[in-house]
Parts: sequence; C-alpha cells; structure tokens
Amino acid sequence: MKREDVEFKTSDGVSLRGWFYSSDLITDSKAPCIVLCIGLGGTKEMSVERFAEYFVAHLPVNCLLYDHRSWGASDTLPGCPRNEADPMVQSSDLSDAISYVSTLDRVDPQKIGIWGSSYGGGHCLYVGAVDKRVKLVLSQIPLVDGYATTERALPEAAREPSNAHFAQDRLARAQGKEPQYIAVSSADPATKALFNDQKCFDFFKEHVGKPYWDNRMTVKTVELSRGWVPAHLIDKISPTPLHMTVAIQDTVTPAEYALKAYNRALEPKKLTLLNCDHFGPYSGPHFEKVVAEQAAFIKEWFFDGQ
Repeated sequence: MKREDVEFKTSDGVSLRGWFYSSDLITDSKAPCIVLCIGLGGTKEMSVERFAEYFVAHLPVNCLLYDHRSWGASDTLPGCPRNEADPMVQSSDLSDAISYVSTLDRVDPQKIGIWGSSYGGGHCLYVGAVDKRVKLVLSQIPLVDGYATTERALPEAAREPSNAHFAQDRLARAQGKEPQYIAVSSADPATKALFNDQKCFDFFKEHVGKPYWDNRMTVKTVELSRGWVPAHLIDKISPTPLHMTVAIQDTVTPAEYALKAYNRALEPKKLTLLNCDHFGPYSGPHFEKVVAEQAAFIKEWFFDGQ
C-alpha cells in the first residue's frame, strides 16, 4: 500500500488536502477509485482512514480521503470561518474531488465510487443522485433527514432557545462580529456541544488537543445541518448501485429514518444491518463486518463479471 499527501482545488478555488492511497494489488495502468467523505466535525485521522486502508489492502483500487474545507489540513474560503460545515458546499466539494481523481492517469474515470459515513453518508446519497459520474455509492450510518433528526434529539422546551441562538448568531455575523461556536463533543451536559453525552465523547476524546482537530464548530453549522435532507433524491441514485449500512441502535442518525430512506431507494441496492450504536462501525467486530461487506460490494460491481 502506498499513501501520499495530495492537494486539489474546489470549483471556487479552495485548496483541499488529503491522502491518496494506491493498492499494491493493482496490475492495470488504470484502476477504480473510491472517494471517502468524512462525517460532521471529523478529520481524516479519525477512524475513516481504516476503511481506505482496508479497501486498498484487499482490492486493486485507489482511494482518496480528504479533509472538508475549513477543517483539518484543508483551507478555508477567504472571509469564511474555520470549522464551519455547509452541507451543500461540502457536497459540491465531493463532486470536485471526483473531478480531481478523474484527471489522474492511474484512475479509471469510469469506475469512481463514493463512500461516506454519518454526515458524509448523507452527502453521498445526494451526490450519488445528481452526479452521474459516480458509479457506486456506499453510505454508512447516514444522516438522511436533518430536520426530523433534530426534532427527535431536541426536547420541545429547548427548541425555541435553540432558534433564538441561531437568530442571535446570524444577527451578530451580519453586524460583522465573530461567529459563535459550540463544542463538537463534550461529556459535560453543561457544555454546549453537538454530541453531548459520554458515549459520543468517548469516540472523540482521543483526538482532543491533537494538531489536526479542533473541538469546536460554528453555531451556523448546527443550523445548516437541521435543514439538510439529502435522502430526498435517494430514488434517483438508481441505476447506480447503492450499499447502505444502518446501525440499529443508532440515536445520532436514527436507524428508523435511514431504513425508511433505504426502502425508497431503487435497485440495485444492498443493506447491511449492524447491532451497534452510531460509533460502532469504526472499530472492533462491527468494523470488521461492515468493511468486509463494503469491500465485497465494490468487488461485485467493479471487478466481477469483467
């Protein structure tokens, strides 16, 4: 396996940086490529690299894993804050990543797949529907309906204060003030955070204080996530093959919503169910199961029957 640092430009000129992996199993001059899309608040060092490493170890493929704009090693559009995630912009950047790998001599542009987890899994559902250069979609524990997910997670008594917080932040930014931030994750219920419980924090805590990750995001990021419903076009992914992974104990991106979305998707499609919570697929036996099934899906559609 070879991994190299890469950099490419988005359509609006932002430099995104990441890692390009090449399998030692590749024998042809051009090989398929899987572009991996990270979840909300994460960077490429936070467990997603395990999937890229597995794919290139077991299949003759390339993989691109990159940091979203304004996160990790990637740049920010001038005038925009760090650690802000706009889902439509991130989805456009995913298409720009597809453009980048399609220009590489070692990539077969007719065999580009996308893989995403959590927020990134939702982005893959949207991009897989609208960008027909995509020939394979793998969506893991995806956010499919931000509005329903937010309503479910937020007690009714907290909704009006939350809306007031969004409005206050928008007004302050319109007046030229600095954007407001909350933590990505905290185990302290008194700390404003997107992921505000011990289980979630257990996933993030090993990265706290590391140079590649800043444990904060803008308030606007949370507001934008509420309005992001990427599964509304899931039936338009077909005839591109879709693999979806759902964790049945997931309360971050609830399994109920993901399964409803999957049922609306057209063939060809495949579902993997894991008996774990939202963070289970990133390590241990649940990782071993799902990554093997995802690799088998890639093999089926990119290599079997050639």
